[in-house]
Amino acid sequence: MTSQICEQFHIAATHPALPGHFPGAAVVPGVVLLERVAAAAERTFGTRIAGLPQVKFQHPLRPDEVAELRVERTGVLARFSIRRGQDLIASGTLELAP
Repeated sequence: MTSQICEQFHIAATHPALPGHFPGAAVVPGVVLLERVAAAAERTFGTRIAGLPQVKFQHPLRPDEVAELRVERTGVLARFSIRRGQDLIASGTLELAP
């Protein structure tokens, strides 16, 4: 079973969550980033996300910017990070359903 994820992604400027999220200086909402993390973990690890006990957002991600998602699983926990180049956008811990 795969225990790591490393993939690039971007959130299109046309994403339905973006209108009104800082008009004139759009920022991808944190919940959209967490949905991306959860979907990748569920697809790769074959289990649902039971919780997000720790999440920290450090820099904004703008629409259409390319970011890299990394997730490393250890048992029922997994640590994730989202980076844009050297900038850490978000990081945290996922709790996976047994």
